[in-house]
Amino acid sequence: MIFLQKAVSNQIRPKYTAHSSLRELTRCRSVFLQLIVGLAVISPGIAQIAPTQHAAGTVDGLEQFIAAQMQNWKVPGLAIAVVQNGRVIYSNGFGLRDVKGNLPVTTKTIFAIGSISKSFTSLSMGMLNDEGKIDWEKPVRQYLPEFQLYDPVASERITPRDLISHRVGMAGHDLLWYSSDFSRDDLVRRLRFLPSDHDFRSGYHYNNLLVMTAGYLVGKVSGQSWEDFVRHRVFGPLQMNSSNFSVLDSQKSSDFAHPYRKDEHSGAVSEIAFHAMSAIGPAGSINSNVEDMARYAIFQLGKGKLGDRQLVSEGNLNLNHTPQVPMPGGVPSKEIGSRSYAMGWVISSYRGHPLWWHNGGIDGFYALLSLLPDENLGVVILTNLLEDDPVPEIVAYHIYDHLLGLESIDWTKRFAELEGKQKAAEDEDRKKELSERKPNTHPSHELKDYAGRYENPGYGVITIQPEGDGFSATLNNLSFPLHHYHYDVFESPATSTGAVDIGKLRFLTNMGGDIDGVAAPFEPEAPEIVFTRVPEKAAQQQK
Repeated sequence: MIFLQKAVSNQIRPKYTAHSSLRELTRCRSVFLQLIVGLAVISPGIAQIAPTQHAAGTVDGLEQFIAAQMQNWKVPGLAIAVVQNGRVIYSNGFGLRDVKGNLPVTTKTIFAIGSISKSFTSLSMGMLNDEGKIDWEKPVRQYLPEFQLYDPVASERITPRDLISHRVGMAGHDLLWYSSDFSRDDLVRRLRFLPSDHDFRSGYHYNNLLVMTAGYLVGKVSGQSWEDFVRHRVFGPLQMNSSNFSVLDSQKSSDFAHPYRKDEHSGAVSEIAFHAMSAIGPAGSINSNVEDMARYAIFQLGKGKLGDRQLVSEGNLNLNHTPQVPMPGGVPSKEIGSRSYAMGWVISSYRGHPLWWHNGGIDGFYALLSLLPDENLGVVILTNLLEDDPVPEIVAYHIYDHLLGLESIDWTKRFAELEGKQKAAEDEDRKKELSERKPNTHPSHELKDYAGRYENPGYGVITIQPEGDGFSATLNNLSFPLHHYHYDVFESPATSTGAVDIGKLRFLTNMGGDIDGVAAPFEPEAPEIVFTRVPEKAAQQQK
């Protein structure tokens, strides 16, 4: 995913993050998702953007404004819906959902919504609380006796409210699910092997695995899968008939967006592969279009009712939007207030107006659902570009400025300045890192001595094979090269995997001098992950 620690919230080295203080991101993207695989290269002139469908206009020149932003930030396609007072006041599609096929975005085009899926999980939990099947404050182990975390205190005390609120204190460990096809049951079982540098309820720490566990809990308590519960209890009543839970299902549609990424150095935009993420689904697997998401936005701005039918109690819907833990970073700007995480929602303010929002990013897609509850106003924006894409925020704030009758702010300039500062900081960090490299060093062993199978009970298996002057390595399903860095430290180039920045690994030796392990700083908020060498005979039996 769930992809670059440019921000302060939810990333992986693989870690998902809130992209920056201005951008208000809790982006379902990992710290290491560099998204480099390319197929069809998009020319800078891609945005010959024309609207495909729209209702009554909301802001003079809005279509020209959106087209200009897409051109500026090289966004291939975008769909938008604006809702107010229970109805859609504007909807439109811009650009291309498929560049190679020259196919336009429409309001029916399906995009991945990433971490916006989390609010569907919290809503489902609220419905089950209404039925007396989930108590927000009882231990999770009362519902899932097998549930266990690395921290024994957290194992005993963690509640359903904790699972969905990012307040547990557990490190994210997103590379675990991103690199594997482990089942949801298996991911829950592996939680007990994942260490963290933080104490239980020590503050805000974004965690997709725990939200996945919340969805797993929904399935166990309801007697059906999380997907079936959401499909029957949310999608069905709201007539979200185009929404689904798998990129494989999206590609069966007649109108779906292809994923794209932008090279951070050249700025070239290229198509990448879809990333299937079924096991982590409750944290970010939903795909939808702006017509369906507009219905969802209207529902979230209501009192839990659909017509005369109460889908969830007003109290539990309010609880979903109630702050549970402060998010770091202080006040992002004088226009955007301090942030707290609620239950699948970020709670803040925009120019003095209460603001509920969540964003979502996964390979090649970035989405934003942003609501001003006091004005009964909301904006949904879906795009098919993840890297360096502030367009949803720029457009949403531009609409708010105009509909609230406020002096317009040049958010384009602000985000451009912010991106420049972030890239300069990253360049400095890289220079510092390179200065720490020890020149003219050599591995302690012949390359063949490092080859083998290394296992960690949480993360799975790394397989190492000599290749050229380095290694080819595979972590579960994710393959990448390793080149010598210094001594017994090897590094995977940031652009080598097409999806992630693995970074550095170091090989460990025992008292006899033999290579017997691999240590990897896969998670910045936890100790190194240690993989122990599997004896050759056992490794052969496991194959």
